[in-house]
Amino acid sequence: MRTQAVLFLLPTLGAAFAPSNRGIINSARSHLTVSGPQSHRQTTKATNVISRDGLLRPATKMSAAAVTESAEEGLGAKIFKTYVQVANVATTLFPLWTVLCSGIALKNPSAFNWFTTEYFTAALAALMLSMGITLKPDDFVKVASRPNAVVMQFSLCYIMMPVLALGLATVFGLDPSLMAGMVLVGSINGGQASNLCTYIARGNVALSVLMTTATTLGAIFMTPFLCKSLLGAVVPVDAAGIAMSTIQVVLAPIFIGMTTNKYFPNFVRAILPFAPVVGVVSTCLLVASAVAQVAEPILNAGLILQLPIILLHLVGGLIGYFLPRMTGFGETASRTMAIETSMKSSAFGFLLAKLHFGDYTARVPAAVSVVWMALTGSILAVIWRYIPVKASGKFDRSLVERYPPFRPKKFFKKLTGQKDN
Repeated sequence: MRTQAVLFLLPTLGAAFAPSNRGIINSARSHLTVSGPQSHRQTTKATNVISRDGLLRPATKMSAAAVTESAEEGLGAKIFKTYVQVANVATTLFPLWTVLCSGIALKNPSAFNWFTTEYFTAALAALMLSMGITLKPDDFVKVASRPNAVVMQFSLCYIMMPVLALGLATVFGLDPSLMAGMVLVGSINGGQASNLCTYIARGNVALSVLMTTATTLGAIFMTPFLCKSLLGAVVPVDAAGIAMSTIQVVLAPIFIGMTTNKYFPNFVRAILPFAPVVGVVSTCLLVASAVAQVAEPILNAGLILQLPIILLHLVGGLIGYFLPRMTGFGETASRTMAIETSMKSSAFGFLLAKLHFGDYTARVPAAVSVVWMALTGSILAVIWRYIPVKASGKFDRSLVERYPPFRPKKFFKKLTGQKDN
């Protein structure tokens, strides 16, 4: 019940601060060009106005109230404008808040003891709810009609990233247990915080949500398969647990947000300016809580492990951007794939390492990844936030449009100068 209360109070609290759309006071217009008694009646009408409660009242008595109301609206608008400016700055400084919260969690892990599993789940759900209210069912229909971007990102998540993790571990000469931890980080699904970073970067949030859902469900079979193939280790994954968590933490809040957006658009418009703030606060708490749980292994990890983890997320994000761009995807989809690829669910990787890898050091790469994953994704999001995307007028090109299949008959006719009927 406490989790549900947190979810439904967040939008309500936001709406309490949003400026209301007050009705405009209407006044009767006078026409002074007509003389005689009719002129007198119309002049009398001009001295009356319709008040907010729908009653006709003398204009002389309403003038003071109208001025006061106008002043109040002006003050409310100024306060809200100031909030929007502050919120934009706070969102832009997202990487700074991530570093500060991580630093506090490393120095004093007990500061986040209050953030129990119940609050952790509520924060994740609040994060997804804050993204869900920005979406409409049509957004998902549009993305589902062109699933090539989801397929591309799934390949980046479960082919490119595991291979990159194994390569970096080999280059830096990590011992087998740390290498196992690195490969595990590369083989897990995308993190939910990627949806917020996509929103900040002005990416395709609906596409990001579908990618997160696809890779999370894909972790049921891909993570064990990759660990067995690349490491020779068997990592059991609770398929039913992952599926249920995905429904509770990702799909249900997004569905609630979209439903609210569809049936209560005015309410959503009132609370929408507060969505990024809720997302940033939720993400910072989630990162800090995860870091606090593994503060000791993070502090004990030397530079020899920090560097490959940083490069895993940074290089993975860059490849996740440039490879889609080179194969015909648009700017918005490429940004979305880059963030989704870079931001892994490191906390989930830490849990798997803790449960299924015998050596304690195997969980250290995932612990270190919690910090660098959030920092890399938030930096990419803030940079792209201030680089505008040119409207293309069409959805992202598919690979077939960019590289059409070879048709020998058509090619031969073109070579011989014949017209293609």
